[in-house]
Amino acid sequence: MAEDTAPRVTFGAWPTPLEPAPRLARALGLGAGDLWLKRDDLTGLGGGGNKVRKLEFLCGAAVAAGARTLVTSGAPQSNHARLTAAAGARLGLDVVLVLAGPAVGQDLGAGNVALDGLLGAEIVWAGEADAADVVQQVVERLRGEGAEPALIPFGGSSATGARGYAECGRELQSQAPDLAQVVTALGSGGTMAGLVRTLGPERVLGVHCGAVPDPRATVAGLVPCPAEALRLRLDQVGAGYATLTEPVKAAIRTAARTEGVVLDPIYTGRAMAGLIAAVTEGDVRAGDRTVFLHSGGLPGLFGNEPAMRWAGAGAP
Repeated sequence: MAEDTAPRVTFGAWPTPLEPAPRLARALGLGAGDLWLKRDDLTGLGGGGNKVRKLEFLCGAAVAAGARTLVTSGAPQSNHARLTAAAGARLGLDVVLVLAGPAVGQDLGAGNVALDGLLGAEIVWAGEADAADVVQQVVERLRGEGAEPALIPFGGSSATGARGYAECGRELQSQAPDLAQVVTALGSGGTMAGLVRTLGPERVLGVHCGAVPDPRATVAGLVPCPAEALRLRLDQVGAGYATLTEPVKAAIRTAARTEGVVLDPIYTGRAMAGLIAAVTEGDVRAGDRTVFLHSGGLPGLFGNEPAMRWAGAGAP
């Protein structure tokens, strides 16, 4: 199906702004006009973030198929889960979120989990089970109840969801015809895949955040591009997906204190740390227009206790 005829609903306000970041650019060792921020944190629905673009196409397909319930999965502080809950609320659909791990020990009043509840989603904790298996059990239960569920993929990342970031690539081509590269967090892969589809692999640098075991294969599976052609940084995961590393702390602090822009510790913080490393190593150079994709995730910051303690202590 051609992209312009794919089922779609509208959740966001497009195009999102492209803003200069001269003080941050200079702090990183770039020229004042070299670094720009694509503000996909300002997409509107449910607190905003990059998943809104994917959900326009995924929910469009679900509505076209007659779905009455959306089912998806994610980590406890999943931005995707929160935005799926918001999308369901906007469309009048029920939402079931399968979140990894046990309910015991979770702070239900923090970050994305609190917003999931506010938005009316049913939360099913996977406990020790594989979340994908629990999702299938939920879908089968709902079908038995006549609820007509639609399965929204993990992170919204599928060929359908990636259409949203192919569209974002076209926005960037219009806003910055001289774009040299866009730097993005690489979580479940669909954001990078969509950008690569429009901009080509040479103009997209993905920073792996630890959400999938094989990021190169994951992205290559979503876009017609050889895996070896993808530009990836794999050096910012640290001890694992949920850890707060020193380079990420430095990246979050620098963005906040030069541009008043808040990043999260899992995705955008890692992406900025990857950009800083790329500048240091010469992969991102002064004189080229580089766009940093701000993919949102602010509620996840408030749901990350180590990051909040660090920030509250003055982000030393």
